[in-house]
Amino acid sequence: MDTSVFGGFFEPEFEFWTKILFGEIKKGKYTILYSRLTDAELSTAPKEVRELMQGIPDDQIEFIDSTIEAENLADQYIQEKVVGQTSRADCLHIAMATLNSADILISWNFKHIVNVHRIRGYNSINYRQGHKMLEIRSPREILEQ
Repeated sequence: MDTSVFGGFFEPEFEFWTKILFGEIKKGKYTILYSRLTDAELSTAPKEVRELMQGIPDDQIEFIDSTIEAENLADQYIQEKVVGQTSRADCLHIAMATLNSADILISWNFKHIVNVHRIRGYNSINYRQGHKMLEIRSPREILEQ
């Protein structure tokens, strides 16, 4: 998950699906990949957003670190103009998810992440570099059945 999902818990537009997602995580249906990047981004969020991590059982969290390979892949997304330089953190989330074999990257960021043109761009680079294709979806898309 990127940090937009945490913020979505308290946003009227996104709270319904986000609260269902967090409930499913707490029940053990999903494991989240959590990085120092996410931690750093959440450190400046309002207190109630930061406290969401405390409610997730430890066995539902897998901690991952950024690597030189992830940094390089994120830079490649920018060099090939999938997004601009100001979206580097988004690119790093995607690169870490790709390289850590995430099943799905979940986000409410429709401008830079959950966007068909961006997804095609990220996955085109992933494919050419020999990485897996990454599913990128909103919480609603993975929960609505």
